[in-house]
Amino acid sequence: MRKILIVEDDILIAEIERDYLEIENYEVTICQDGQEGLRLALNNDFDLLLLDVMLPGISGFTICREIRKEKDIAIIMVTAKKEDLDKIRGLGLGADDYVVKPFSPGELVARVKAHINIHERLKGSALKEKGNEFEKGSIEAAHLKIIPLSRQVFVGEKEIELTNKEFELLYFLASNPNIVFSKDTLFDRIWGLDAMGDTATVAVHINRIREKIGTDEANAKLIETLWGAGYRFRKG
Repeated sequence: MRKILIVEDDILIAEIERDYLEIENYEVTICQDGQEGLRLALNNDFDLLLLDVMLPGISGFTICREIRKEKDIAIIMVTAKKEDLDKIRGLGLGADDYVVKPFSPGELVARVKAHINIHERLKGSALKEKGNEFEKGSIEAAHLKIIPLSRQVFVGEKEIELTNKEFELLYFLASNPNIVFSKDTLFDRIWGLDAMGDTATVAVHINRIREKIGTDEANAKLIETLWGAGYRFRKG
């Protein structure tokens, strides 16, 4: 049974979330304190975290940042604020998605299912191979090397850490070099949530990838922005 941790100080909202998720056969744990929520998330194997932004103790943003240092689990942030800055900040810290209160419980369940499935699919593709098979299908451009079987990315000799979605987005672009993809297309291919999300997510993840791989001029030019059209991975 897949496990979900809800970190939410409003017990009525938390119980509604729990009830709908338990109907779908998820095992749900509720925590109302930020510090305790962080401890539970780090010391247990949850498949997804539903994380409120405003919490007693420490904020949801801080929890998200600390979890991303240690684990790669699906994180959906829940906020009462509608400002884009809050959404972008959460995504920039490594959250997979966000929902704004008040939200439809049915939509929340759909997003939970989608993100758990995406993470399971990505982890399942991380095949355990030995010897030279690790290098099979690797992509190299400038000083960047992507090894899909081991889900590793190197800049020169240094391995860099990417979240699941950062890796999938980079790998998709690099696997289709010199082709321009719109934000809508990338959102649909990587997140698979159709109209349930925001294409601003794509721009945030592109910027984070650039920060991580753009340690020199050659790498900084690998992912190009074509204003009004989208993005492409420049190779050759």
